[in-house]
Amino acid sequence: MNHRTAPRAVLLAAGELLVWWAALALLWLVLISTVDPLERIVGACCAAVGAVLARLGRRAVSWR
Repeated sequence: MNHRTAPRAVLLAAGELLVWWAALALLWLVLISTVDPLERIVGACCAAVGAVLARLGRRAVSWR
């Protein structure tokens, strides 16, 4: 990766993580019965961990 492609790669990685996080957080909200502040915090944290693992898994499979 050279100096000119580094910002693009970072933006693509951040965008992918954001999309994964949003999808997993939405799934969490759909599956829980009560939506209180603690559930939102736990859901956001679990979605963040899931987003990182999904990105790492996708990169491992696609060899990129």
